[in-house]
Amino acid sequence: MTKLDRSRLESLAEELMEKQFQRVTKLRELHAGEWTDRDYYIRHITETVLRIRLNNEVDTYALFKVGSKDDSLAAKLAQYLAEEFGHEGMFTRDLNKFGFTSEQLEATDVFPATKQLMGYLRLEADKRGPAPTTVWDWFVEWYSDRYNQIITNKAAEEFGTEFTQGTQTHLDFDESHDHDELMFRTVSQAVEGFGSAEQAYADLATYIDLIGDYFQELYDSTVGARELASA
Repeated sequence: MTKLDRSRLESLAEELMEKQFQRVTKLRELHAGEWTDRDYYIRHITETVLRIRLNNEVDTYALFKVGSKDDSLAAKLAQYLAEEFGHEGMFTRDLNKFGFTSEQLEATDVFPATKQLMGYLRLEADKRGPAPTTVWDWFVEWYSDRYNQIITNKAAEEFGTEFTQGTQTHLDFDESHDHDELMFRTVSQAVEGFGSAEQAYADLATYIDLIGDYFQELYDSTVGARELASA
């Protein structure tokens, strides 16, 4: 069985993200630190909180699907979960600074692309165990290392550092715990035991397409809707 190649996985992620930059409104500018928008950013942080909650559920389910088949892999997944649980509270503090209440947060529904992503992860775990979920978790950490500091810096510049303190705390935590490295070790082991490298590359393409869909939905529901209303 072909082992997962880290350089291929990372280059594929870059290539697939470039496709999203080409098709999704303002996505390249957001990730280059050249653009942000208050409504867009607040809704993005809101989705981040809601997606973290859902992500913890699918990670827990993936851990359940490992069962007693691979104790070493289960330990890695459990470590990641233990270090991630409760982190949505860091982002919630930033939302509160913007005046976005906990009642508004609980009343917000996630975007269709997020539902599709989480549904895919849950259904594929039933068929293929933890491998698909660990590919997603690896991408989340790779993406965060590459882009989230840039996005946060631009938000701090535009809105003030007091509005990004929770997000920055999360970034600092991930860096100090080297989650990118932890998740690559985890995904490599999961793919070797429960899947294949080719399936992992295909999963990554699915995830990044859905992330692109999410960012377009985000733009359309905030900046796009505002522009339509003013027109």
